[in-house]
Amino acid sequence: MKRITFLPLILLMGCFACSEKKPSIKEGTTEIPVAVNEDLVKVLGISNKDSLSAASKRAIEMRYDKGVEWWTKFRQQDIKGVFEFEDGVIRRDPSAVILVDGTYYTYYTKSIGKSHGFHTGDPTKKVFPWDLSEVWCASSTDGITWKDEGLAVGRGPEGSYDDRAVFTPEVLAHNGKYYLVYQVVKAPYANRVKNKVGMAIADSPLGPWKKLDAPILEPADNGKWLGEEDNRFKVVEKGDFDSQKVHDPCLLFYRNKFYLYYKGERMGEEHYLGGREIKWGVAIADKPEGPYKKSPYNPITNSGHEVCVWPYQGGISAMLTSDGPENNTIQWSPDGINFEIKSHIGGRTKPPHAAGLTRFLDTEKSPTAALEWGLCFDHKNGWDYIKRFEAYIEYAK
Repeated sequence: MKRITFLPLILLMGCFACSEKKPSIKEGTTEIPVAVNEDLVKVLGISNKDSLSAASKRAIEMRYDKGVEWWTKFRQQDIKGVFEFEDGVIRRDPSAVILVDGTYYTYYTKSIGKSHGFHTGDPTKKVFPWDLSEVWCASSTDGITWKDEGLAVGRGPEGSYDDRAVFTPEVLAHNGKYYLVYQVVKAPYANRVKNKVGMAIADSPLGPWKKLDAPILEPADNGKWLGEEDNRFKVVEKGDFDSQKVHDPCLLFYRNKFYLYYKGERMGEEHYLGGREIKWGVAIADKPEGPYKKSPYNPITNSGHEVCVWPYQGGISAMLTSDGPENNTIQWSPDGINFEIKSHIGGRTKPPHAAGLTRFLDTEKSPTAALEWGLCFDHKNGWDYIKRFEAYIEYAK
């Protein structure tokens, strides 16, 4: 028996009456009934509505004729002051930029010296660029020249849940208080270490910051390692999408609740058609300090690396970069959970790493207004440093 592939029906756009006989599309010797909008076929430049390639079927089904309002490109530039490139210093993962009394503030990961990877035999040696790191604050009056405001959140005392590394911060300003969320690692830093998410709270963007006594988010507890070797790819059971690490937290106040978006990494992570097996989740709380409950709909994306989300038209928009089959797309959800692809990031542009959005912009002006400018990081001579990005559009003429 021949295999028959059933395609989802494309809604009629007024070109055919419901009572009319639907045309067919030939696939080999198999006739598959489908409704085709003749106007849409013309808009898409398809030669023959009765002989549709797989690509043409996708274009019709996914409406590749949609407008350009969700489409954008990016450019980046070096900036001045503390964020100028510096040999031997890691500065990366800038948070959102907030505006307080005419001054911009951002928070970032800072560490010193080269990383050596695992299995050096010396547990005190730095394993990743973000290892042995802390969260620092910087300020600016023009978004171009930045000065350091010093340490915001440091590592905890020996034996605490954050005694090895504190990194990848995000900030939320809400009701006169400031909330920093960030990743934490407890020593020793091993391949199988389970990253968690911590929080610190302040009455001023300059602190002082008071840490919560315990993490606000932890990995799922349903994977099982295989053997005793420190190898995160050897598992008996992989568990949920976030069974090893909860990363890149981003906190939004949405629908009178606090939505904590995060990236999950899985025990026994594999590579599939989109590369790394990386997805996002969300946990929701009634109060900013929690308790946070993971959504039963997790994971809420099929892709993405550093979390980048913003409010738009009653829903939540997202820019997914780097990993997974839907990487380098902009998506939108009407409820903050169910995301659909709206565009692919333009052309040969380089999407910003760890985009820190400018939170005071009017995100309702357009779907990509939140991306007008912000901060990101890049690599140079083996070191990470912070840059500025801007979104822009160039249409064919």
